[in-house]
Amino acid sequence: MTQRKRSLITGITGQDGSYLSEFLLEKGYEVHGIIRRSSSFNTDRIDHIYIDPHEEKARFFLHYGDLTDGTTLRRILEEIEPQEVYNLGAQSHVRVSFDSPEYTVDTVAMGTLRLLEAIRDYQHRTGNQVRFYQAGSSEMFGKVQEVPQKETTPFYPRSPYSCAKVYAHWQTINYRESYDLFACNGILFNHESPRRGETFVTRKITRAVARITAGLQKKIYLGNLDAKRDWGYAKDYVRAMWLMLQQEQPDDYVVATNETHSIREFLDIAFTHVGLTWQDYVEFDERYLRPAEVDLLIGDPSKTKEKLGWEPSVTFEELVKLMVDSDREALEKTKQLGNGFD
Repeated sequence: MTQRKRSLITGITGQDGSYLSEFLLEKGYEVHGIIRRSSSFNTDRIDHIYIDPHEEKARFFLHYGDLTDGTTLRRILEEIEPQEVYNLGAQSHVRVSFDSPEYTVDTVAMGTLRLLEAIRDYQHRTGNQVRFYQAGSSEMFGKVQEVPQKETTPFYPRSPYSCAKVYAHWQTINYRESYDLFACNGILFNHESPRRGETFVTRKITRAVARITAGLQKKIYLGNLDAKRDWGYAKDYVRAMWLMLQQEQPDDYVVATNETHSIREFLDIAFTHVGLTWQDYVEFDERYLRPAEVDLLIGDPSKTKEKLGWEPSVTFEELVKLMVDSDREALEKTKQLGNGFD
């Protein structure tokens, strides 16, 4: 009987972690995830795939740990003996990174280094090869030097978050070249879904649309409406992560749609979808402006499409409508259950 592949995912409770877990389970993997200890449950995105680990059919396991704790990372690696590690954990909110720069850098930059070092030691000691995926970000391009952005475009980060991601990116390459680690960087452009965090602008908009149509909210407050992003569907993007680790040689890849749209366009599709005009509900709040703005991001996924055979399956308009419909359905379900509204 062939032994199941084992994967370890940091950031498993996040949007990407939950979709990747589902994807790997469907592929027959045994999936392990690292979660931070909290006094309140933060596993709602993965509760539907959790099975009591005492059950014989269980293939999904959670472990307490943190990217700021190298000792625990090493212990978990030794215990699990994974063939693939996906580093998705981070303080990933760009605007918040300006308010908490030290914590952001400790988790995003140093957290990646701790994990790489743990994998290097484990691989050297056991001889077991570990394939490593590092979650990069289009924010690393920042003040763009080339349009569209591709794997060779110079980085110009414009936030503590993106500076930390650039550090993690180059450490991943350094460990690949220095220690022969199978380590890949996925430079993922903005990817959204109904599981996106509620403080991110896309989900903030779609959730507001649902609440406005239900009569529970009158206004939504936003910052820069002219920022342009390359938006894709998170469920598509986790497939690209997996494909990177199935190749013969490790490499770095841009994952994007090669389309850019402004926040105004997102608003227009979201509100029009429910028969409303967004200008009647959106107000400006300078608190949501970044000290250094990133005005335009658009990725060139040619290499990813050619080498990995990857294609996005959802258009920008379909994505916006999908998110609006999901938030409206969730609100209606809450109402039917009689749980009230916040």
